Amino acid sequence: MIRVGILGAAGYTGGELIRLLLWHPEVEIVFANSESNAGNLVADVHEGLYGETELRFSSEMPFDKVDVVFFCFGHGKSEAFLKEHTIPENVKIIDLAQDFRIAAPTHDYVYGLPEIHKAEIQQCNHLANPGCFATCVQVGLLPLAKAGLLTHDVAVNAITGSTGAGQKPGATTHFSWRNNNMSVYKVFTHQHLHEICQSLNELRPVSAPAVVDTLVDKPKEDDITIDFIPYRGDFARGIFCTEVIKFQGEEGTALHPTLEQLVELYKSFYAGAAFTHYVDKALDLKQVVNTNKALVHVEKFGNKAVVTCMIDNLLKGAVGQAVQNMNLMFGLDETTGLRLKPSAF
Repeated sequence: MIRVGILGAAGYTGGELIRLLLWHPEVEIVFANSESNAGNLVADVHEGLYGETELRFSSEMPFDKVDVVFFCFGHGKSEAFLKEHTIPENVKIIDLAQDFRIAAPTHDYVYGLPEIHKAEIQQCNHLANPGCFATCVQVGLLPLAKAGLLTHDVAVNAITGSTGAGQKPGATTHFSWRNNNMSVYKVFTHQHLHEICQSLNELRPVSAPAVVDTLVDKPKEDDITIDFIPYRGDFARGIFCTEVIKFQGEEGTALHPTLEQLVELYKSFYAGAAFTHYVDKALDLKQVVNTNKALVHVEKFGNKAVVTCMIDNLLKGAVGQAVQNMNLMFGLDETTGLRLKPSAF
């Protein structure tokens, strides 16, 4: 059995993680830490777990009794926590915050996107779980990046559910504001652009243009930028993303594939992916909500392609992917405990 500890267990991601792990056949939850809820029943906070567990939140963190620790902190708190606490070297860490997603000589965290880093994930002890928007956007663009087909700026629009903002109430999360409403935020400046550009550049051919993060780099004449507009939606969970890619030259040439060639490119790229699937018809969000799936669809209009991709932001965009990564890190089939089915309605 894999012995698990969870830090920041009282938030949305903590609750979803507990829900998954309670039914994982190879996992024992040793502790679910929450300073503010210590001693309280987990089910009194995550009320969907009534009747499922008698587990209580703990203020203690017995790292010597676990094999892996999940960090379900807010962004910036993981790095601060590790400066104040020592976790044994033999204990694996899966961090759901953004603190270690960008490769740097100061840490050894592997970026946990199984579609491109499966072998590295299987060997690592420290893993940075991708962001929710970042996962969805990348699923739509990775095959094009690897084929050298990102030759122009890419326009991305994506709408996320209210759970993406976390459990703590805020001005843009309470019901009377969010219901029957939409808004944009962090236009062209979303923090997930860093990791998106990192992955796209990792896959692109050496001769292909670089994809730059305009928050960090000053674009050169031939660089490609991701023009990302995120939206707040009036639903609870899920991310629905559309991406517009422009090709150059005559259709059927190396830099301007036909629709049939694009479809084959996506199907081939994701042929070995456990949860990412190409779908031949238009998608709708309910096909992925409450699952660990990522679905992709491509259409073509003249010299432009429109890629639609979607995920559940709390599962494939957070803890579902984290459990998928845990499975890989411990030598299990990556789908263990994650064959979740969407609602038919």
